[in-house]
Amino acid sequence: MGLYQRVALPLLNRLDPETSHGLTLRLLATLQRTPLALAAIAWAASFQDERLAFEWRGLSFRNPVGVAAGVDKNGRGPRFLNAIGAGFVEVGTVTPLPQAGNPRPRVFRLPEDEAMVNRLGFPNEGTARLAQRLKGARRPGTPLGVNIGKNASTPLDNAAEDYVACLDALYPLADFFVVNVSSPNTEGLTSLQGREALAGLAESLVSRCRELAENDGMPIKPLLVKVSPDLSPAEMDDVVGVCLGQGIEGIVAVNTSIDSTLRSVASAQLRGGLSGRPLHRRAVETIGYLRQLVPDDFFLVGVGGVFDAGDAWALLQAGANAVQMYTGLVYRGPGVIGSINRGLVERLEQAGLTGIADAAGRA
Repeated sequence: MGLYQRVALPLLNRLDPETSHGLTLRLLATLQRTPLALAAIAWAASFQDERLAFEWRGLSFRNPVGVAAGVDKNGRGPRFLNAIGAGFVEVGTVTPLPQAGNPRPRVFRLPEDEAMVNRLGFPNEGTARLAQRLKGARRPGTPLGVNIGKNASTPLDNAAEDYVACLDALYPLADFFVVNVSSPNTEGLTSLQGREALAGLAESLVSRCRELAENDGMPIKPLLVKVSPDLSPAEMDDVVGVCLGQGIEGIVAVNTSIDSTLRSVASAQLRGGLSGRPLHRRAVETIGYLRQLVPDDFFLVGVGGVFDAGDAWALLQAGANAVQMYTGLVYRGPGVIGSINRGLVERLEQAGLTGIADAAGRA
């Protein structure tokens, strides 16, 4: 057990989870403004090895372990997350207009399950504030993604307008975008995963990306869709069919779950999406299913219950190109990304593989 788990985590656990998260973000935002502090953090926490590096769509990933949306909703600390060794960072979910989200309390720790439940509902400061932060801060040295959503007050029939507005505000400032249609905490949002709704949304977003890229004289930014772990195989087939047909280039699997079969007694009565250890098997199964349906160059990001190198390796072997962390960071602390990357190098050596790209889909 490291210093974070012995000292910092017990102190943070004395506070409401959302309050402790906010304090942590304010601290790391302060630290990242000091180059010497960032350098010291990188020296202490980060681990890099050229065998972990890979490229996709012109983006250079120094390793496959990224930070999931939700950790840094408002773009306060991407440089800090870069410093602790993240191979890529995804900020958001952001909506066009600021919104408060659902009433508190809305985040719950389940330490015995190594899990959390949240019903946040996309609280964020809006695209204008996020754009201001990303413009005013030195970009991280790794790919930066933005997870986009719709405002709760926007009718589902007008959802595409919100997602397009996010692209318009943030397109020059991100390397890729993730379309969040799978959060269970915004009423009706998961219905946008249906074939007809998703096809219309994807068509609008891909078309707008092409226009923005042409106007700015830059390459088209990749679009990925984040999916629910609670979809049936037929529903997942529909999502894949839309993505391949409309030019979506990747899937992030999975979001939080409302499936009661994944819940312990402690979480059974909590409304909201479950994250953490109980989702890992479902995430591995989903990635494995998706990899059978998509081309080799289709980007799959595995999310759910990544706490150590074994968890990450399982997702990579199932077919993920990369993995992301959220709950694992909460329970294991900032040193966990470096620890996972060390473990991945060990597994590459044991398997006789020369690079991390060779690990995908070998389960």
